Amino acid sequence: LPSAMSSTRRSSKRAALPEPQSLKRQTPKAKLQEDLDLDVSSDLKGIMSALQQIREKAHEDGRKKKEESISSVSTEVKSKIDELKSKLEKERQSFTKALSKTSKECENILKDEAAKFEELHHKFMKDKADHLQGLKDTISKFEEDKERLYMR
Repeated sequence: LPSAMSSTRRSSKRAALPEPQSLKRQTPKAKLQEDLDLDVSSDLKGIMSALQQIREKAHEDGRKKKEESISSVSTEVKSKIDELKSKLEKERQSFTKALSKTSKECENILKDEAAKFEELHHKFMKDKADHLQGLKDTISKFEEDKERLYMR
């Protein structure tokens, strides 16, 4: 008897426990609602994934745009520097040419002036020698005349 009672108790306890959701038979309306919930959840996950991809793509595009801008500005700056270097080199060559021409002109003028100076110096020395000789001759003549006067 006790064994029969225990089995009765067991069966009554089983009947009192609620059946798990998966074992319950769902009504078509509940099944449809669950399917809709799963679809909405799946769609939301897809939308979130797409939004994340869009965000990453926008971030990457922004980074690429910044890199392109930097590259473009860098190219412009390099181009301007190259232009300035070229202009500076042309001006340097022009200045060097003008300086060389001016230097040659100054050198030729200096040679001409040195030749004129040499000529004037030579003439001065000749005139000096002639004047000294004339002075010596005058003094000699004076001495001779003086001696002649004393002798008389």
